[in-house]
Amino acid sequence: MIRALGNFFTKIAKKWIPDAFIFAVILTILVFVLGLVIQGKSFIEMTTYWGGGMWSLLGFSMQMVLVLVTGSALALSKPVHKILKAIASAANTPAKAIAIVAFVMGIGCWLNWGFGLIISAILAKEIAKVTKGIHYPLLVASSYSGFVLWHSGLSASIQLSIAGKNAVMDKFAEGAVVPVSETVFSPQTLIIAVILLITIPIVNVLMMPKKKEEIVEIDPAIFAEDEKETVSVKSFKEMTPAEKIENSIVLAIIVGVVGLVYAVRYLAKGGALSLDVVNFIFLILGLLMHKTPIAYVRAVDKSVRNCGGIVLQFPFYAGIMGMMVSSGLAATFSNWFVSISTPKTFQLFTYWSAGLVNMFVPSGGGQWAVQGPIMMPAAKALGVTYARTASAIAWGDAWTNMIQPFWALPLLAVAKLNIKDIMGYTTVILLWAGIITSLGLLFL
Repeated sequence: MIRALGNFFTKIAKKWIPDAFIFAVILTILVFVLGLVIQGKSFIEMTTYWGGGMWSLLGFSMQMVLVLVTGSALALSKPVHKILKAIASAANTPAKAIAIVAFVMGIGCWLNWGFGLIISAILAKEIAKVTKGIHYPLLVASSYSGFVLWHSGLSASIQLSIAGKNAVMDKFAEGAVVPVSETVFSPQTLIIAVILLITIPIVNVLMMPKKKEEIVEIDPAIFAEDEKETVSVKSFKEMTPAEKIENSIVLAIIVGVVGLVYAVRYLAKGGALSLDVVNFIFLILGLLMHKTPIAYVRAVDKSVRNCGGIVLQFPFYAGIMGMMVSSGLAATFSNWFVSISTPKTFQLFTYWSAGLVNMFVPSGGGQWAVQGPIMMPAAKALGVTYARTASAIAWGDAWTNMIQPFWALPLLAVAKLNIKDIMGYTTVILLWAGIITSLGLLFL
């Protein structure tokens, strides 16, 4: 049944789902029209909201570019590449490969979503090179499926933000501080996360095609350009002074050691593992593992070629977010769910509303800015804890990422696939995760 469901959604996705950029354009038009019809905004107002919001994620877009570039460059280093190849060699059957990439992604994203997203994508690519008979679109979809766990882990932006002083909590929740022991490490969140971590790889394996003609293998030749290395044929004595500086191991070690000292001290003092910190660590480790500055430059040059989707599409999602927030559409969606809630169902309906809002505001920080001011006062009025409410928003934000191309872009860039190639399979994961999480939020 699960295989049939996967095939059904895959056929629909291949026929009806356009390129990820077209998806962003269609969403832009849809939100624009909804603002006119539902919110009664004028054409000029909606254009202002769209244009005004277009560059609100510019800093975040650069962070995402660096996630892709520093993660890919690190993975291109010989030590990390060797580890990934060892894991890939253990995935010597299609079933093992599907399960391993999903599990690695789940663990990686629980630790830090940026790390998990890139490492699992490169692992999927390595597995595809050595494992015969594997359905590559499902392999990549399995790699992405573990991303549904990111907002229950150590880089959960909403839970981490309310664990200290937070502007939304100050204004709408009496300045309450919610420790991660009540969110990330609560029994409810941990149980849901463990169940998903164990079952998602199984669901992916059950979607494997039976017929040989249905299997789409990847030609390793498409990755050949990524792996070309530019190696100097000159000995150190033959190099010019400039080339000697470029190939200096000493320079890399000095910068690397200073960077590692900073990172260790920062984390030892309890510093949060933010996206900026992860990018910093990846950059420093990449420089050290490539040994020379010029080798790292070449690795970055290779990695940056895959950033086109992020650069083009993130401004459009920022514009969508601007229209959703400024027009009041996000508040309208969320308030409707609140209006039909009881103390028992409030967390569940908050989760569903967050999943809907995430389709238009695909950012944890943006999601919190939209829903926090609505859900926190409602939670107090209904007698639901702030911790459970924030957790529901976080789970909803992660849930519909399975059919929202925004976060899949870095992975797809590395894997060299289109969103329509994987969305049929990730739709099945959406349904499964939705059932498990809904039951957990309702009964745990």
